Amino acid sequence: MTGRLAGKVALVTGAGTRGDGVGNGKACALLYAREGARVLASDIDMDAAAATAEQIRREGGECVAFQADVSRFDDCNAMIQECISRFGRIDVLHNNVGITNSGGPVEYEEAQWDRMMNVNAKSVFLTAKFALPHMESQRSGSIVNIGSINGVRTIPFPKFAYAASKAAMIAMSREIAVQYAPLGIRSNVVLVGLIKSPIVVQNNTGLYGGEVEEMWRKRDAMSPTGKQGEVWDIAKASLFLASDESQYVNGAVLPVDGGIVNMVKF
Repeated sequence: MTGRLAGKVALVTGAGTRGDGVGNGKACALLYAREGARVLASDIDMDAAAATAEQIRREGGECVAFQADVSRFDDCNAMIQECISRFGRIDVLHNNVGITNSGGPVEYEEAQWDRMMNVNAKSVFLTAKFALPHMESQRSGSIVNIGSINGVRTIPFPKFAYAASKAAMIAMSREIAVQYAPLGIRSNVVLVGLIKSPIVVQNNTGLYGGEVEEMWRKRDAMSPTGKQGEVWDIAKASLFLASDESQYVNGAVLPVDGGIVNMVKF
């Protein structure tokens, strides 16, 4: 631990992991705590949030688990209020929650579209709505939004609503960055590329023929580096944006993808 977030409070949404291994949100919560932050670990699955909090406490950190559906107004309000009640401030708002479905505009049902936009985009609005007044009173704060390369380019599979929701996240982050910069608040996006994580196994194995190892092989081959990234690559980039080391980085869209975003085709 080097104390890069010492004295800070970080709220991480989607901080739990379902299934084996460590997902992006859990990795970020763990790394933030290891770097000195007190953490509120939020997830729609309380057991998953509690598991993250327990691991942080075992390692000597301070963490509170909280159950919230971040697509809901009341849940987001309660989540931010819990953070303030427990810790007295909020320095880092880390938006990690996201869902995905494949398909184009014809295949998508209206209910699928609505859910995708509510979870992936509306949640960014709602968490910011309730966190920003506290950051404004502090005259400081960092918002880290976990996006996707699909928000800026197409990928080999049609992800119509997912791409739209992640593009919306980028736009919202940019607007916050400019509006709140005079108040000492920054907002940035991490563009996630091909990452080897549990949620990929759950959501995408079928797109690659149903075999997990074959999926990993194909995804490795898609990257200019010859391999996918790890969840810790996302966590390390997020830590930089959360910390004071990035104090003059605002409104940025940072690809963590091995260079895929620059390829004509992958």
